[in-house]
Amino acid sequence: MKTSEIFDALLENLKVGGTAKVVASRRDEITKALNKDFRQKDGCVDYRLMVGSYGRHTAIKGISDLDMIFTIPGHLRSSYSSETGPRRILERVRDVLRGRYPNTDVRVDQCVVRVQFTSNAFKFEVQPAFENADRSFDYPDTSAKKWKNTKPRDEIKATKDCNDRTSKNMRHLARMARAWKNANGVAVGGLLIDTLVHRFFSQTTKYDSASTGSFDCMARDFFEFLKNESNQDFYLALGSNQRVKVKARFQPKAKKAYNRCLDAIDNEGKASANKKWREVFGTSVPLATVKSSELFSNTEQFIEDQYPVDVTETVAIDCEVTQDGWRPMWLREMRRSRTPLWARKRLKFKVTSCTIEAPYKVKWKILNRGEEAERRDMIRGQIVESTRAGIRDEQSNFRGEHIVECYILKDEVVVARDRIDVPIVTNSA
Repeated sequence: MKTSEIFDALLENLKVGGTAKVVASRRDEITKALNKDFRQKDGCVDYRLMVGSYGRHTAIKGISDLDMIFTIPGHLRSSYSSETGPRRILERVRDVLRGRYPNTDVRVDQCVVRVQFTSNAFKFEVQPAFENADRSFDYPDTSAKKWKNTKPRDEIKATKDCNDRTSKNMRHLARMARAWKNANGVAVGGLLIDTLVHRFFSQTTKYDSASTGSFDCMARDFFEFLKNESNQDFYLALGSNQRVKVKARFQPKAKKAYNRCLDAIDNEGKASANKKWREVFGTSVPLATVKSSELFSNTEQFIEDQYPVDVTETVAIDCEVTQDGWRPMWLREMRRSRTPLWARKRLKFKVTSCTIEAPYKVKWKILNRGEEAERRDMIRGQIVESTRAGIRDEQSNFRGEHIVECYILKDEVVVARDRIDVPIVTNSA
């Protein structure tokens, strides 16, 4: 496939698509219920603003968190100005939405009311707010017991202005960056992604009018920009200049993505290029169509086909390697010290750290690679459950560059993932 064909297909596969109709329907239902209570207006869908990635039009297929501001009538401001005001206004919104959705999980979460729809895994985060003369908003914070200021319209405008200047490439790259973070378990929030993309285009005009035939180089240069960013606790958001927290370092995974971009560019026109781009951006990149002579069953499954993926948190896994008569060793340390992993070892894959608050689900993929796996018709790759809580027990059976992936699901959405390579260096059965 040509480079333009690969990236045209990637962008098409990342579109929110039919989801937009469901989002609009839910948004209007919520707005009508709130306007009926706060303004005694039936059927009114005004006084709301979609913000976040969806509002900036940088969201991709699989988005699960929808952010919405509902504007409270200004004459109520004094009624909620005390320390108890933030909680009381959020509880009022919660109660209205519980009345509208009696069988749905609706709860207050510090600054928003979360409405968790189970039928389509959407989570609306409704933020009641007073609009100010400068078009910013004051929103409630139950932790600080006060009202804080936010400027989402400035962020939306900055996104649009940059997108217009770059022939829509700002939003294209922002969506590609989301595909990268979801495919590689990078805990980077949507506003930080858009801010980083905005910063990238502010220091180069090279891709202001680039077509998809040049997106391979644009991706390469973007990940080079990311990997060279200094470590910092926060960035100033595009447009609003409000602080955006950095949850975890993204530079190491950006470096891996940069190197994969180099490999993909070197293999342009070959089937291997598609595979390399897939390692960067995930399953939204199509595989090249090649004549198959495989004598094994392709049983690999992809988590993206079973659940929405919206990575916002981190998980880390390792593998305890044991054998009778030998002391246990950790696989990541073995790899750092270049200690070989032989067959007939017991492998205990474990979640070693996780930033997600319980309860959550853990799922795994064990993928065998190499001639031995293909000859035995044992590539596996299905999405499976834990053997025990947070643990998947396996055994090193035969030579190959095997892979184990772990997925953390919260409210039926994949919010974190990690991967470990398992290189077995003997063909002993």
